[in-house]
Amino acid sequence: MNESKSHIYFASDFHLGAPDWETSLIREKKIIAWLNEIEKDAKEIYFLGDVFDFWFEYKHVIPKGFVRLLGKLANLSDAGVKLHFFTGNHDMWLFDYLQKELGAEVYQKIIMRKIQNSVFFIGHGDGLGPGDLKYKILKKFFRSKICQWAFARIHPNFGIGLANFLSKRSRISTGDNDEKFLGKENEWLYQYSKEIKKTLKVDYFIFGHRHLPMELKVDDATYFNIGEWMKYCTFAVFDGKDLCLKKWEDGKIQPFIFHEDK
Repeated sequence: MNESKSHIYFASDFHLGAPDWETSLIREKKIIAWLNEIEKDAKEIYFLGDVFDFWFEYKHVIPKGFVRLLGKLANLSDAGVKLHFFTGNHDMWLFDYLQKELGAEVYQKIIMRKIQNSVFFIGHGDGLGPGDLKYKILKKFFRSKICQWAFARIHPNFGIGLANFLSKRSRISTGDNDEKFLGKENEWLYQYSKEIKKTLKVDYFIFGHRHLPMELKVDDATYFNIGEWMKYCTFAVFDGKDLCLKKWEDGKIQPFIFHEDK
């Protein structure tokens, strides 16, 4: 490994495939441009879920598309960049395809990891914190072997089409809620981080899912939501000492500053 490659990157919620092929392709090319830029110093990249708006690995079939991203990730892996994928609520049916093709690590649950002298608490973020009981029940069902076996029996033409339709309806029902800061008392992932901090030594909590990029203190730790790429194009980078939010804008990496009053 080249010693100059020391940075750790975190990105989430690309939602490739949504809302349509043309728009997704534009976003995919933007993501590739970002990956080309960070390739010079990236040691590891963590993708925190919902990279794909829908994903299911049949025994011999995967959803078509995303060849630019998959090809670029293969190049990065071959060059020695370690890739990590977390399953999100849209792509929870990632199994072993990315492990075999890209040498990536795939995580179904939250992990804790010490990087340099800092402890990271990392996950997608769905189903955590108080509330949202309906989704938590659905998540357990969707992750069950019975559900996965049953969906695999559906022909891909119908199964993937149906899943894409339901994914789009879910996003419409959410509306603009993901773009509003709800206040610390109503930000479930922040509240979840506060509870975890009571019992565990953590320096950084890093999640996706929420879509709104934010940075909030949790005692002597920091909670980060790294945002998404449909609007904000934000990510986080750790240089060995500090973790910072950044954004990809006008073909450049630029700072991103979160303001609680917006």
